[in-house]
Amino acid sequence: MRTSKHLSSAIVLALALSISFAQSAEHIAPPPARKLYHGFYYDAAIAGADDVTEHDVTKEDVRRYEDTLGKKTAWIYFSDNWFESRAFPNEMCTWIRRVGKVPYIRLMLRSDLDQNHSEKFFSLPNILAGKFDADLKCWADAAKAFGAPIMIEWGTEPNGNWFAWNGKWNGGPGEGPRRYIAAYQHIVDLMRSEGADNLQWIWHVNWFDEPEAKWNRFENYFPGESYCDWLAVSVYGPLTPRATDGLESFRYKLDKAYPRLTTLAPGKPIILAEFGCDLHHRKVSAAKWAKAAFADLFSGRWPIIVGFCWWNESWENDNYKKHNTDMIVLHDGDLMRVFRDEFAQHADKIQETAIFASR
Repeated sequence: MRTSKHLSSAIVLALALSISFAQSAEHIAPPPARKLYHGFYYDAAIAGADDVTEHDVTKEDVRRYEDTLGKKTAWIYFSDNWFESRAFPNEMCTWIRRVGKVPYIRLMLRSDLDQNHSEKFFSLPNILAGKFDADLKCWADAAKAFGAPIMIEWGTEPNGNWFAWNGKWNGGPGEGPRRYIAAYQHIVDLMRSEGADNLQWIWHVNWFDEPEAKWNRFENYFPGESYCDWLAVSVYGPLTPRATDGLESFRYKLDKAYPRLTTLAPGKPIILAEFGCDLHHRKVSAAKWAKAAFADLFSGRWPIIVGFCWWNESWENDNYKKHNTDMIVLHDGDLMRVFRDEFAQHADKIQETAIFASR
């Protein structure tokens, strides 16, 4: 139980953060050399649902994760699904700021949670035709009024055909990536024109291209250096208990993507926005996979990477419970021990709070 002293300290911290945000700090600066930000994402399966909303994280989830693993987190990562609401998620961003974190929003203009299909409503042509400009302006105005720094991405993992903004669903080779870039730039330009300068734009790709074709390489979706402050990448191990692909090591995968990213945008900070491994795969141990991943991350093997975030999520894959995906660290004793041990051993390399700087 918290004491009154701790409660007072929390209030003072929240007030100090609010004042500092309002004065001048507009974006997150990279951490000191050889340090990494530690982000947090959490969402659990809902019985009978095909997927989860990707924004069910609570203050209690954050507290339990941090207390169990022994390290604080700098940002809270969540999805803003427009099929639920087109309003800026002010309530969620507010509690995240009050606990001393930075909101990291996945701006998801999509009609449902299903994947592997084209988008009929929030489509790239409709975005480019300005059909959502009024909504986007209202969203940007609310973000500006929020005042504090916000990390934001739109068009997550464009080189993966699971999302509707991939080129496969938008005209195919050539035309698809061009439409994505145009839509990305349209959204960023519009929000910047509203003065939402506290938004820190992050362009986020998957480590491999699916389909694996030259036209679908993530380089072809790059919107330009002026349209993103940081880059981000997803690197996963097996995603389901029975997965037969994706069994390669974390090092192998990031070694493939890292030189491509650093060549594409030299000097831009990169975050490992999403990584994880299913807890119940028959051949790959999530604990061993994570231990090897942390060993390489903390070694400085990829010096431009400035942060990481494990994908704490579980979901149903079919009607058989043993087939369900679970990547939540606190659900596995061996994985928890890996996180605690690695965080303790490399405590000096984890930047627990965000560092702010004016643009």
